[in-house]
Amino acid sequence: MEVVKKIEARGAGEIAMRVLQRIKAIYRYATTHQHIDRNPMGDLVPSEILKPRRVQHRAALGPADLPEFLSKLDAYQGDPHTVHALRLLMLTAARPGEIRSACWTEFDLAAKLWRIPAERMKMRTEHVVPLSAQAIAVVESMKPMSGHRDLVFPSPFYPSKPLSENTFNSAMARMGYKYLATAHGFRALFSTVANEAGWNADAIERQLAHAERDQVRAAYDRGSRLPERVKLMEWWANYLDSRRVGKVVPLHQLAA
Repeated sequence: MEVVKKIEARGAGEIAMRVLQRIKAIYRYATTHQHIDRNPMGDLVPSEILKPRRVQHRAALGPADLPEFLSKLDAYQGDPHTVHALRLLMLTAARPGEIRSACWTEFDLAAKLWRIPAERMKMRTEHVVPLSAQAIAVVESMKPMSGHRDLVFPSPFYPSKPLSENTFNSAMARMGYKYLATAHGFRALFSTVANEAGWNADAIERQLAHAERDQVRAAYDRGSRLPERVKLMEWWANYLDSRRVGKVVPLHQLAA
């Protein structure tokens, strides 16, 4: 029963469920062959033992917060590597770690693509990110500062290393967003706005590099939806521009 308690402490999951089923099978065998008098797992209900983990969503800006945030980002006097990295983070809906460790060899600016290798992705699969004109401008702006190095956004203190893990959130805290928003939350903002604007949910999930939870769908739908995502990210960049200048543009007009 100690094993069961350890499983309970770790939370529910596919592996934990398989382990629990294996333990129950062992006890059934032991009972059947009279190695033990009673099966202590007989009345066990898995749902009572395996409690689901509580998902904690990272704090994120809402669409109404964008004009003020973009204004503060434009006025931010911190390190330019950080400012440009935050801009590219928003324009691509990438994960902060993917931006921080981005290398020049991953970018094909002529093709307007950023290919993140599998070893740097959470799901260990190469992720192709279409680049809007605004995203390309951000990357181009880094050439005078880091074009001679491997990393696009190197640490200003240790140029051979990427920006530190806390760089983005520290900058946002200095802009007044401590506990109110995180850099990772830009992904949630992108998903919310794009879904409300009527973009295809699968294209949005592909852009976020989320794995398909439905294994049957995953087997039949392996496409990257790149052409659709090219249009999606151009729309997203224009949407951010519209919020920067304070315009209120109806979502259906942007998506048209």
